[in-house]
Amino acid sequence: MELTILAASGATGLELTRQALDRGHTVTAIARTPERVTVDSPRLIRVKADVHDPDSMSSALAGSSVILSGLGIAGGDDPGALAAGARSVIAARPRLVVWLGAYGTGRSAPAAGVLTRNLLRMLGPQLADKVAADTIVLDAGGIVFHAGPLSNGALSATRRAVGLDRAPRRPFPARVSRATVAALMLDEAENPGEPGTIRIPLQR
Repeated sequence: MELTILAASGATGLELTRQALDRGHTVTAIARTPERVTVDSPRLIRVKADVHDPDSMSSALAGSSVILSGLGIAGGDDPGALAAGARSVIAARPRLVVWLGAYGTGRSAPAAGVLTRNLLRMLGPQLADKVAADTIVLDAGGIVFHAGPLSNGALSATRRAVGLDRAPRRPFPARVSRATVAALMLDEAENPGEPGTIRIPLQR
């Protein structure tokens, strides 16, 4: 399968890229600084683009059928970067989008509980940006993963993704490794579920 990975030089995007290549996929890795995509393969194409430059994004995403995003808010980014990235992705009219969001924001806020919601409010304008980006993707039929706090732990052999109706109820969301989230996002790209839904990644 030919996959396009947005923010491929970030921690989660790099893990998506590495695992996608390990699975035998061809990957177009999009990043502001593509030289930071520190994996190598004859099936890897590095492309430079910036979510704040719609023309560069349009060119980078042209012809993409399946897009996975590890896009987050980098230090120094103004609010709006996530929504800008989501608009560019949807404008490319891919067959499938698998987007990374945050548990406790937007549609998963009621499931996350009061303590988590109050902590996330400290994000201020960044929280609104996350919700806006998720809404753009979901309304276009994409699938959004709402992950809890991310760790650098190992890939879970018992990983699974559940819908919001089966999200565990606890005061704070459980940590989940980036490797596990990346694997579940790739599982979804290979065998997509219901369009326009939120998935919760779990390690066990």
